[in-house]
Parts: sequence; C-alpha cells; structure tokens
Amino acid sequence: MRPSKRAANEMRAVSFERGVMRYAEGSCLVKFGETHVLVSATLEERLPPWLKGQGKGWITAEYSMLPRATHDRNRRESSTGKVSGRTQEIQRLIGRSLRTVTDLVALGEKQITIDCDVLQADGGTRTAAITGAWVALHDCLSWMYSRSMVRQMPLTQHVAAVSCGIYKETPVLDLDYAEDSSAETDANFVMTDKGGIVEIQGTAEKTPFTQEELISLLTLARGGVDHLVALQKQAIA
Repeated sequence: MRPSKRAANEMRAVSFERGVMRYAEGSCLVKFGETHVLVSATLEERLPPWLKGQGKGWITAEYSMLPRATHDRNRRESSTGKVSGRTQEIQRLIGRSLRTVTDLVALGEKQITIDCDVLQADGGTRTAAITGAWVALHDCLSWMYSRSMVRQMPLTQHVAAVSCGIYKETPVLDLDYAEDSSAETDANFVMTDKGGIVEIQGTAEKTPFTQEELISLLTLARGGVDHLVALQKQAIA
C-alpha cells in the first residue's frame, strides 16, 4: 500500500491555472498534489552571444525553491553566492525539454526565459515544473502570435514529465516525498505526446534495478505523460 493510498499507476491530482502573473507574457501555477510550482515565460529581445545572427531563437530556464517550500527552511541560493549543482541540472533539463518541442527558427531571434519557482515541495518538483512550463510557454507564444511577432506557432508538440520508482519492490507512478525519500529506485521521464523520449534520469538508491523493471517504469511513465498531456490540452482549450 502506498502512503497516499493511490494505486500503483495512479497520479496525484494535477491542475493548471493560467495567467496568474499580471506582467508575464505567459504564466501557470501547476500543482502535482501538494507540490506547487509557479512558472512564468518572459519574452526577451536579447540572445546568447554565440547564437546572434543565426536566424533562430532560444529558450532557457531558471529554477528556484522558496526557503519554506520544504519542512525546514533552506537558505536562498542568492545568499550563498552560488547556484547549486542540483539547481543547474534542473534548469538545463527544463530548457532542453522545451527546446525539443519548439521550432527555434520560427521563433526568430528572440529568447524566452522560463522561471520556475517552487512554492511548496512534496516530491516531483522538476517534473511539475517541466509540465507547467509547457503551458506557460504556449501562452507566451500565443501572445506573440496574436501580435504578429511570429508567423506561425513555434510549438511542434506537447512535452510533459513524470517521476516513477520502485517502492517496496513495486513500480509506482508519480512519487511524493514519502515515497521518493525511501524508494529503492527513483526515475524521471520527460516525453512528448507523439511518443518521443526527451530524457530519462534513473538511479538505483539501494540495489540495482533490472531491465524488466526499467520497462515497467517506462510503461507507467507513458501512461502518466498521456494523462498530463490530456490535462494540458484541456487547460489551453
């Protein structure tokens, strides 16, 4: 039995609230159960120096966690003078995930910065951030399209992410903190609505997992991403 009493293939309640920030070109408050992430998409005219003059744009991301998003207060990284390795990894993952489903040539020589701020953490903050970031990016690009800043919508597909793991020897979907902190295996899957795999991050926390278990996790993740994409489509309809 899972701590949340969910079935092995059952996700937490997921919701998207769009347009929650007055000034951002796109924004979304995404909730995966008790994990809440505020995402904004900001259009900027600047580009990374190495990309200038190439006729295409860029999508980048920043990720942070509020000090009391967790049980104990965490120091703001700005107060330490450096960004942690975990934060850098998540930021790059979010940016990569969104770029894989965006036509950067259609975007033109512009940059969109995605800010993901974790308001409350209960496991799966990076997967919630990626899934909500797609909605915020969609709204930013729609804002641009309505003002003739792009000739076509640069988004080519949906992308969403979900965690899976081996908990008490059972493959389960969408780990909350109680499961994530004691799982034998922890994995994150980033996938598109067309069946493509963007990234798989999998770690054996105690004992190595088998190929058969990996396939079981992949199957669970596919069902979870299909569910998330359906919710994304409902949110932007």
